[in-house]
Amino acid sequence: MKNILKSLVVFGALLIAQTGLAQDKMAMNSSMEKAAKIVKLTQTEGEFTTKTLNLEAGNYIFEISNQGVDHELGFVLAPKGKTDQAHHIKAAYVKKTVNDGESSQTNIVTLEKGEYVYFCPLNPTPHYTLIVD
Repeated sequence: MKNILKSLVVFGALLIAQTGLAQDKMAMNSSMEKAAKIVKLTQTEGEFTTKTLNLEAGNYIFEISNQGVDHELGFVLAPKGKTDQAHHIKAAYVKKTVNDGESSQTNIVTLEKGEYVYFCPLNPTPHYTLIVD
């Protein structure tokens, strides 16, 4: 009986510790999302309505909206001059493709000083400049 009681106490302590860790991780992710600035971009047929972006180094979430394009859209962010798929910033892919009248966000993207380009290969759009100071 004592062994069963000890086992239950140990199991309960482990469960409480694991729950605390999960809550800490959720709180950390939530605070990172709060610290990330949201950049809203709209795509119309064959183009983004914002042609150039100037941002400070930091954490960003890109929100992509589809305004009148009758098929799914995406979002690609890459260092300038390195737009092949191997250099795409994967965190900047939208979480789901964007249908007409909808929007989708990326994960948190940490941008460092430099030049980037953004575009949609599904629309397709030109490559637009994003400068991070």
